[in-house]
Amino acid sequence: MRAIILAVAVLCLGLASAAAAPSADARLRALYTSEWAWRGAQYADDENGTKPVPDHLPKVDPASETARLAYWQNILKQLDAIPLLQLSPKEQVNYEVFRFQIANLAAAQKFRSYEMPANSDTSFWSDFNDRARQPFRRATDYGRWTLQMRDIPRYFREEIAEMRAGLRRGFTPPRVTLEGRDGSIAAAANAKPEDTAFYVPFKQMPSAMPPAEQARLRAAALKTIREVVQPAYRDLLKFWNGEYVPHARTTLAAEALPDGKAYYRQQILEYTTLDMPPEAIHALGLAEVAKLKAQMTAVMRQTGFKGDLPAFLHFLRTDPRFYAKTPQELLDRAAWIAKEFDGKAAQYFGLLPRARFTIVPVPADMAPFYTSGRGGPGEFLVNTYDLPHRPLYSLVALTLHESAPGHAFQMPLALEDKSLPDFRRNTYLSAYGEGWALYCEWLGQEMGMYHTPYERFGMLSYQIWRAARLVVDTGIHSKGWSRAQAIRYMHDNTALPDHEIETEVDRYIAWPGQALSYYMGEIAILRARAKAEKALGVKFNLRAFHDAVLQLGSVPLPVLERAIDRFIAEGGKGPYPDLE
Repeated sequence: MRAIILAVAVLCLGLASAAAAPSADARLRALYTSEWAWRGAQYADDENGTKPVPDHLPKVDPASETARLAYWQNILKQLDAIPLLQLSPKEQVNYEVFRFQIANLAAAQKFRSYEMPANSDTSFWSDFNDRARQPFRRATDYGRWTLQMRDIPRYFREEIAEMRAGLRRGFTPPRVTLEGRDGSIAAAANAKPEDTAFYVPFKQMPSAMPPAEQARLRAAALKTIREVVQPAYRDLLKFWNGEYVPHARTTLAAEALPDGKAYYRQQILEYTTLDMPPEAIHALGLAEVAKLKAQMTAVMRQTGFKGDLPAFLHFLRTDPRFYAKTPQELLDRAAWIAKEFDGKAAQYFGLLPRARFTIVPVPADMAPFYTSGRGGPGEFLVNTYDLPHRPLYSLVALTLHESAPGHAFQMPLALEDKSLPDFRRNTYLSAYGEGWALYCEWLGQEMGMYHTPYERFGMLSYQIWRAARLVVDTGIHSKGWSRAQAIRYMHDNTALPDHEIETEVDRYIAWPGQALSYYMGEIAILRARAKAEKALGVKFNLRAFHDAVLQLGSVPLPVLERAIDRFIAEGGKGPYPDLE
């Protein structure tokens, strides 16, 4: 009897322990919630302006970077200990997205990507242009922004030390892509303090703030810019021109970097979310370019042009009718296109974002080396520099991509979806985000946004531009292509102006793999749509499909594919049936 009682007691204790143990869902939620909080504290940033302005900048010294690698490797071990099949369907998706994020963060630390914090397209110092344009919601934000500026000398010293470490092992962007890129450093170093990006928040302060307080904060900011920020920029400029650029590597390929083949393959995985060899991507790009070239020729015939495609491209690049005469004209045309979409939005999307966006020119110090446009939550940047090389026939596609329903539409929808965990609402996977934006260019045909054959040709020219990237990126980084060879291929196969071709090729050289994400993402969305249309037949609802894609936030392409399989299995019902 005593033995039976003891056995029952042990069994009850076991059941109680099992009941007390957290579920797989709870373990995963605790892990990604704590990691996201840790990540935010590490990088001291708030791109969306929902938190107080940080009063300091990240630590980027070797010890901090080594600690980040150890932390994320430990997170991966904890993820491996969570049984995937015991997770609910919703948390299984969170698991897949979170694990992909963490694996890529750890890989970047392993390859010491932080030793290359600047290239021809992005840099740690140009980030301040974006930070300064974020909304200051509280009076205390102005003081915290000044404290952040006071941390710039320390931050720049640590970044320079990391760049020196990269120089020692040949881990730098190619020198050819860096020459002439000192303009944004020099502009910040030598401008009047009130003309720098750092002073932008102080130009329009809350009317409720007492004038004396405004004056005090402005004076403190100007003093900090003049005595702290600008000397740090002058030191950076001296390092950039005297040490970094002259000793940067002369090779182009990512595969020429230390452990280059593995590094480039990881870049492909990070940006496309697919584990594909560069040879397969190169072959796909060649096939897609040939297909799109035939479509472009057909549209060219619709314009009545009698010559061949190279002659038509020359005509488009040189005829002044296709170019704005003033920066304001270009901005006005972009605004008109964006408002035209507003009138069509409800026909193609059930849930619309609450957030609005503005249209502004690219800052002058960045414009010579910047892309034609760039968009995101709250803003669509249009490059008004060098107007004779900013074709109007491509502006519809550019606007659909960078504003709505592209980046300034998709990203706010994710941010506004409180059902998603923070690590999904606030992060961006290039294959999904850029793939969606490129799909929006293609969707413009169905929406009736292209009114002339020239605008349809502009859309196709943007499609072939992204397909050509598959060829050029892999050609440069895996097949030994020269810069001149890449420029020639882009010139012969796209309608881009020559100035833009050069800035784009330099971006592909300096940022391996990123250019692959656009077309690979669009292909995935188009294939998912074709599969749903075929499976659902007359039940296919385009608004429901778009809502199902956008409701995901930003996910790896295999996760998107499985989500559309569920969409089909559930009869094509979108996530917001009351809006369909």
